[in-house]
Amino acid sequence: MYASREDIGYDFGDDSKVGSKPIKPNPNIDGGWAWMIVLSSFLVHILIMGSQMALGILNMEWLEEFNQSRGLTAWVSSLSMGITLIVGPFIGLFISMCGCRTTAIIGGILNALGWILSAYASNVHYLFLTFGVTAGIGSGMVYLPAVVMVGQYFQNRRALAQGLSTTGTGFGAFLMTALLKYLCTEFGWRNAMFIQGAISLNLCVCGALMRPLSPKELREKYVVGNDSEENRAKALSQSTETIKSNGVLGEEPEKKEETANEEVLGSVQHIEIGGKSGSGRSMYGLRLFKTVSQLTVTVRKGFALWYSSYFGAASLFTNRVFVAFIIWALFAYSSFVIPFIHLPEIVKQYKLSRQDNVFPLTSIIAIVHIFGKVILGIISDLPCISTWNVFLMANFTLVTCILTLPLMQTYIGLAVVCALIGFSSGYFSLMPVVTEDLVGTKHLANAYGIIICANGISALFGPPFAGWIYDITQKYDFSFYIAGLLYMVGIIFLLIQPCIQKKQSRHKSTEEAQV
Repeated sequence: MYASREDIGYDFGDDSKVGSKPIKPNPNIDGGWAWMIVLSSFLVHILIMGSQMALGILNMEWLEEFNQSRGLTAWVSSLSMGITLIVGPFIGLFISMCGCRTTAIIGGILNALGWILSAYASNVHYLFLTFGVTAGIGSGMVYLPAVVMVGQYFQNRRALAQGLSTTGTGFGAFLMTALLKYLCTEFGWRNAMFIQGAISLNLCVCGALMRPLSPKELREKYVVGNDSEENRAKALSQSTETIKSNGVLGEEPEKKEETANEEVLGSVQHIEIGGKSGSGRSMYGLRLFKTVSQLTVTVRKGFALWYSSYFGAASLFTNRVFVAFIIWALFAYSSFVIPFIHLPEIVKQYKLSRQDNVFPLTSIIAIVHIFGKVILGIISDLPCISTWNVFLMANFTLVTCILTLPLMQTYIGLAVVCALIGFSSGYFSLMPVVTEDLVGTKHLANAYGIIICANGISALFGPPFAGWIYDITQKYDFSFYIAGLLYMVGIIFLLIQPCIQKKQSRHKSTEEAQV
């Protein structure tokens, strides 16, 4: 399956066909059930990302219970966070074959199972398997569909919708920190994890709300989106040039495959009609054969879309700006995760526990993070503002805060820096928007799966690395400095690659003009 111009999500100036037949906007696009999708995604972020941001509470309990090093114990939280994101590309395959709703419901059950089994942990290595791997895979199976569904249901308010839904991370970090503190104090950490597992079953309800759009509704979204001057102005010029340089990809293989699939199903229906006069047993066998054939066709189509996105002619890796985006993601997420995991220990080291108990620093990040996502989303939706520029400015602010944090040794200073970290990290709500601008709605699930996979690798190694540095130096300073410098390298890739692409495009245009 290959991407067309409409699939990529950009308009190249050919509006003749679209403009001839006005299309009535679908009420569920940018409204109606779309807001139920935002609510579902909001609750998913509370239950998954919010819980993971509160793992610093459980990390301290595990340190006391199992008496292991900080570096080894931090692997439990890192595995959960990292695997949630690393499995993104494979969850994209599940979505292509089963749809977002089924994938999310299965993931909710798996996530709850991971929490409940972790309550019976006898050592840290047991938690690696139950909480890190089992709960992590379940979280990934719910998280990616929650993001993708918002992208499918919104066209003109994408940044705002993603901002509202992802504020669940901030709300969740604040609520789950308080909840886990209370549960651990009153019932112990084992019962706290058991209760949290029961709460996580609500992810299945969130998945049930993810009603898929029909192919007709998706086509209407593409047509209306391409006909909107506002959306054309918002598209990233760098990625437009990249896609132009890759050429227009045909859709003949996709048509041939669909024809073959229709022939298979048609032959089955013909056999079924011809065998109506046969026995009940043979009819049952024909119906079973028809069901298996339909399932096979669905799996083939889903796998073909997934495979073509990664390895086919429509490979996402031919988009150089998207590749730079992946490199940035490899370094970025650990800079946000490390403070959440290790701030409770830093506060204890600086003897600031009394002030932190009144208002935890992680809660400050979480609360301001909520406002950051909404405000940055609103700003990015303004016609005169580039989402890409807002995204870069927020990244610069965050890396500055990460490098400054070790210099602050008072509660007020740490609180100010944590507030800035919370606000600037609101750019997470823009990541799906930037990704969709780069590759289009059709490939959003696979592309965003790659991005969160890179983020997962960053989250997987970040906290253990910080704990390992602490075990050597007995200070967290170098952990933040190294993480900040690596983050800066990723930002430089985001700045350089679009400039190179733009320069190459201008040079090519000049040569064509001379010819």
